[in-house]
Amino acid sequence: MQQSTSQLSFPKTRNSNLELYRIIVMLAIVAHHYVVNSGLMSLMDADPLNPKSVFLYLVGMWGKTGINCFVLITGYFMCKSEITLRKFLKLLLEIEFYNIVIHFVFVACGYIDFSLSSFLWLLFPIHGISDDFVSCYMVFFLFIPFLNVLIRHLDRSQHIKLIMLCVGIYSLFDRMLGIKVTSNDSIWFCILYFVSSYLQLYPIKKDGSVGFWRWMTIFSLLIAMTSVYALLYLARYGVHLGAYAAIGRPSAPLALIVSICVFMYFKDLNIKQSKFINTIGGGTFAVLLIHANSNTMRQWLWRDLCDNVGYYATNMIYIHAILIPIAVFIVCSMIEYIRMKTIEKPLIDCTYNLIRKYLPNAK
Repeated sequence: MQQSTSQLSFPKTRNSNLELYRIIVMLAIVAHHYVVNSGLMSLMDADPLNPKSVFLYLVGMWGKTGINCFVLITGYFMCKSEITLRKFLKLLLEIEFYNIVIHFVFVACGYIDFSLSSFLWLLFPIHGISDDFVSCYMVFFLFIPFLNVLIRHLDRSQHIKLIMLCVGIYSLFDRMLGIKVTSNDSIWFCILYFVSSYLQLYPIKKDGSVGFWRWMTIFSLLIAMTSVYALLYLARYGVHLGAYAAIGRPSAPLALIVSICVFMYFKDLNIKQSKFINTIGGGTFAVLLIHANSNTMRQWLWRDLCDNVGYYATNMIYIHAILIPIAVFIVCSMIEYIRMKTIEKPLIDCTYNLIRKYLPNAK
């Protein structure tokens, strides 16, 4: 089966349990964007304990946890693989394809005006190494060969000590001890790589592990949701920490715990291989690239087309908040399937051959 960078990793054989995991995680990310990118947050913050607000806070709370989940699965596979020129081109060309095509669709429809500076900006895939997932992921991806050299020269004890040191500094110090730590998502992704590579190189073998991680997942999810409601309740008494204070950043300890528990559960889950699940799972990265492509896309999708704020005033918001993210996921998946079946391979082959012509030693 042809592989795609849409997986955010490059396993030789797709496992339907992990592809199902990708699908669920991406649905959670789309739901997060439904809430935070639509103007709903201002309405929710004005009346945080309104049942509609509480519902939306819970629906939209999993975005940063979902990012952790995707990076964990990247490290799990890539620590036993190598990055080649063709693999890098798959990722780069997928990003550039959607950047350029979506921009020109908006221009052609008259939604935005064309400018040469904006177009040239699209050609550069890294737009900021802070909290922009695609840019940070690209930078992190380039670090993977060097990370692999490091972890392959660590023994088990050194590996776990490295994880403890990094998590302690970049998660516990900042989020629990109040010690200011300056970081960015690329650094955090490298730390997650240490965690997931450890889980791959030193698997936890235990009878009934699926059941154990199922209960750990349920427990951690309940703790996370309770934290959101507790923070909303505290806001009533003037303690305004933010509903997502405990889980609103990838490095938040609770976000890390939830993502590890969910990953471990799906990793060991035994389900029948499904071509349909594998195909849909293979397009999940593109779902992110399409629906979160730019501020223009966010304005058009969540505010103009779906009118999330308008639905908040009606009881239809409960159904709307469930069905719209699913619909967005389906439409984006269909677009990616068409791209994969038509232009992905020819575009990669053409670019790869052109590079090899001038850089024959490129691997």
